[in-house]
Amino acid sequence: MNTPTRRPVVLLSISLAISLFAIAYPIYVIRPFRAQGPHELTAALIVLRFRPVVTVLSAIAATVALIAYWRRQPSRWRRSLAGASAVIVAAVAFLARVNIYEMMFHSAGRPAFAAASESRLDGDEKVIAVHLARAARAYPVRIISYHHVINDEVDGRALVATY
Repeated sequence: MNTPTRRPVVLLSISLAISLFAIAYPIYVIRPFRAQGPHELTAALIVLRFRPVVTVLSAIAATVALIAYWRRQPSRWRRSLAGASAVIVAAVAFLARVNIYEMMFHSAGRPAFAAASESRLDGDEKVIAVHLARAARAYPVRIISYHHVINDEVDGRALVATY
């Protein structure tokens, strides 16, 4: 590969790598049932904060690189490969605006209850217990740890249980 076509390929490759990292790293670190260290969580939150700007800049750089490469490269399949890479970078810039955590951590919906004597909980299972006036509820932590939010109504009052 000669120097005039090498620079656009390098710029396109860097744009693609940065965009994929901006999407994948936070999803890898912040996912259900995975312990996170404070430093990696901080890094993932920083990536999330700057991801929209970084992915748009990467998409712009990929487009500029594609135009430069397209003009200098006569091979159709290499042009197509470069075009596909630029489309992926643009798609990642679009996907960076989707809040994947809303999809992962959705509320459990309306909970169903049974008498304590009829429950199928282990004896050692942890629960979050609520007692309001004449009503009591117990929300298993294993369920809340997946959904993170339980919306309920207890004795006519709205209640949100979270863990």
